[in-house]
Amino acid sequence: MLNGIEAAFFYLFALVAVASAFMVISSRNPVHSVLFLILTFFNAAGLFLLAGAEFLAMILLIVYVGAVMVLFLFVIMMLDVDFAEFKSGALQYAPIGALVGLILAAELIVVTGGYILSPKLGAAAAHPIPDLAQRSNTAALGDIIYTDYVYFFQLAGMVLLVAMIGAIVLTLRHKPNVKRQSIPAQNARTPESAIEIKKVASGKGI
Repeated sequence: MLNGIEAAFFYLFALVAVASAFMVISSRNPVHSVLFLILTFFNAAGLFLLAGAEFLAMILLIVYVGAVMVLFLFVIMMLDVDFAEFKSGALQYAPIGALVGLILAAELIVVTGGYILSPKLGAAAAHPIPDLAQRSNTAALGDIIYTDYVYFFQLAGMVLLVAMIGAIVLTLRHKPNVKRQSIPAQNARTPESAIEIKKVASGKGI
C-alpha cells in the first residue's frame, strides 16, 4: 500500500499525465503535441519510479524523451507536412475511435472491479518474481523478456520497423524539377547512349 506522500505523488503524476495526454490529441499545433507528449513521458517515468521499476523509468526518459521525441520534433519542423490535409478525413474514423474507447473503458472497469472485490490480487501482481529481493530489477526484467516473452519482444520490434517504414513512405514527397540519382539508369548506360561524337569540319570550330 502507498503511504501519504507516495499517494500524493501518484495522483499528481497520474493527473498531469492524463491531462497532458489529452492535450497531445487536442492540440492543433503538432509541435505543441510533441511537447505535451514529452511531458506525458516524464510523468509516466515518475509513476514507474513509484512502482519500483527504475529501469523502465530511465529507459522511458533516455530512449523516448531523449531520442524519439526529439527526433519527432525535428522531423515535424523540417518536413513541411500539411497536417490540415491529414486531419481533414479524421471524422470518418470517429465511430471506430469511439468503439475502441468504449472497449478500453470496459477493460478498466473490469480491472477496477476485480481489485475492489479481491484486493490481494494487486499485492500478488506487484511481486511476480519470488527472488526479486536478491536480484536487481534490470536482471529480472531481462530474464522475463528474453526467455518467456522473447517472441513477443521480436514481434514488437517488427511492428515498430513497419511503422517506421510506413511513416517514411507517407511523408516522403518527390519535388518536381529536382535531379535525383538513378542507379539502375546509370548501370544501364552504354557508350552509345552516354556520348555523342560529332564531326566538325576543318576551320569551323564550335
